[in-house]
Amino acid sequence: MAKESSFDVVSSVDMQEIDNAFGQAKKELTQRYDLKDSGAEISLDKQGKTITVAAPSDFVAKQVIDVIGSKLIKRGIDLAAVKWGAVQAAAGQSVRQTASIVEGIDRDTASTINKDIKAGKFKVKVQIEGDKLRVSSASRDALQEVIAFLKEKDYGQPLQYVNYR
Repeated sequence: MAKESSFDVVSSVDMQEIDNAFGQAKKELTQRYDLKDSGAEISLDKQGKTITVAAPSDFVAKQVIDVIGSKLIKRGIDLAAVKWGAVQAAAGQSVRQTASIVEGIDRDTASTINKDIKAGKFKVKVQIEGDKLRVSSASRDALQEVIAFLKEKDYGQPLQYVNYR
């Protein structure tokens, strides 16, 4: 019997790159003419994996979020990994918006990916292992087909294909 090949489907982000992008965005807030004295603030919670934007108005908050998004893109972070919540009213006219950084594949998304692969009639086995999926097959071509198939789909978060053996 032929040796089984496999790969893992994961969703991970480099927190150091997010920290670097946050530092660049914070610096741009202090230097950019239209945002310099606006009273907008951003904060990063590495443990909780959240970014918080506090701004005097909704318009300024959107500008700050655009700055953060551009810095994340330059650092190679997919914007699908950052889920922005609803705008919340804070003291006075100010607003606050929090984003969570998505890491790991939750159970629902993993089962959706599993169903999609099975519906594609690929000759592979899929196992859900915590926050990742292991796809294995005797045929490397089948694994390549699954990777191409998954790249075409959108699951609301960035996926990486690692440990290809």
